[in-house]
Amino acid sequence: MLKDQDRIFTNLYGMNDRSLAGAQKRGHWDGTAGIMANGRDWIIDQMKASGLRGRGGAGFPTGLKWSFMPKESDGRPAYLVINADESEPATCKDREIMRHDPHTLVEGALIAGFAMGACAAYIYIRGEYIREKEALQAAIDEAYDAGLIGRNACKSGYDFDVYLHHGAGAYICGEETALLESLEGKKGMPRMKPPFPAGAGLYGCPTTVNNVESIAVVPTILRRGAEWFSSFGRPNNVGTKLFALTGHVNTPCVFEESMSMPVRELIERHGGGIRGGWDNLKAIIPGGASCPILPKDALEDAIMDFDWMRENKSSFGTGCMIIMDNSVDVIKAVWRLASFFKHESCGQCTPCREGTGWMMRVMDRLVTGDAEIEEIDMLLDVTKQVEGHTICALGDAAAWPIQGLIRHYREEIEDRIKAKKTGRMGAMAAE
Repeated sequence: MLKDQDRIFTNLYGMNDRSLAGAQKRGHWDGTAGIMANGRDWIIDQMKASGLRGRGGAGFPTGLKWSFMPKESDGRPAYLVINADESEPATCKDREIMRHDPHTLVEGALIAGFAMGACAAYIYIRGEYIREKEALQAAIDEAYDAGLIGRNACKSGYDFDVYLHHGAGAYICGEETALLESLEGKKGMPRMKPPFPAGAGLYGCPTTVNNVESIAVVPTILRRGAEWFSSFGRPNNVGTKLFALTGHVNTPCVFEESMSMPVRELIERHGGGIRGGWDNLKAIIPGGASCPILPKDALEDAIMDFDWMRENKSSFGTGCMIIMDNSVDVIKAVWRLASFFKHESCGQCTPCREGTGWMMRVMDRLVTGDAEIEEIDMLLDVTKQVEGHTICALGDAAAWPIQGLIRHYREEIEDRIKAKKTGRMGAMAAE
């Protein structure tokens, strides 16, 4: 259980003052110039030593990512882009940072930008986040007025600007290169890599794209030390993290907790337990809609971190769990996700453009039991043809929930098809 003094986000629930004065009272913007005075290399080395892995879903080591930026400028400016397009279904952790603790993000942007030699940070915020944009813009304005960012930021001799850009509500713009395209005023369509953004990103200049939480935790890690941060969780899965519980728990919530906690402990301590008790649990999706589903029997000793989820054929993702009890029609739930991914595909890659629609139409029939048994394996085969054959990961995201469904619930799908054929549809399947 994480102690209060080890929490990075001190105003997660908006109980305190989110303004600059309130943030400073809670220890933010404290000695920022001193941290920068240690130099770029020191900051990047500390971030590597802290073991922080990206908090946006992919889990790439943050310090390593920063080190890809060119050490010497070739005349092009460098940029930091912060991905605040939190559009993964069931994920709403970064929202709490932006509306209640926005100064953690602004200060983190300055330090991270300095470490990478960036002249500016662009924060790309989700189209639906109207109030969050207002809170974040107010924090940016306060930081400018106080001389904390802008010319000679924090009296460090470094000039750094922060811009807030409002998206238009497209899921695909959460993919880093589609986000860059959108930021440049083009259609939000992913780019081919290489070149990677560190070589040619925003406006063809060296760019690093990081998640909101990955940037917001930076100042506290540097103040308290890399060893402090890496003391939480298992090796390779360290630190504190924002988690969310949504669905059939008694108290859905967003909270900060240590990595590598047992899934059951997170649900019972923070979520007030499953509605109707632990035995009423059917399945969870561990980290946003694109992660393969895990049934109850896989969760008795499950650990909430990157490695355990990967070893058990799922994904840690954003750490925002969708919890489903026995009232859920799991086939229909996965159909709903298939429908979402079909709707949000940008259409650039044929396997994704055609495959997402095709998978959804087969799922339509699986929900009602109107499919043939052979179609289950045919559907699985199509998910394999989509997965790994697209420019970005949306194809994988559409394929994985269906693969998880077939892996764990094939019997339920078959029973429904047989019941329909014999005219003995159960009440559950008939809904």
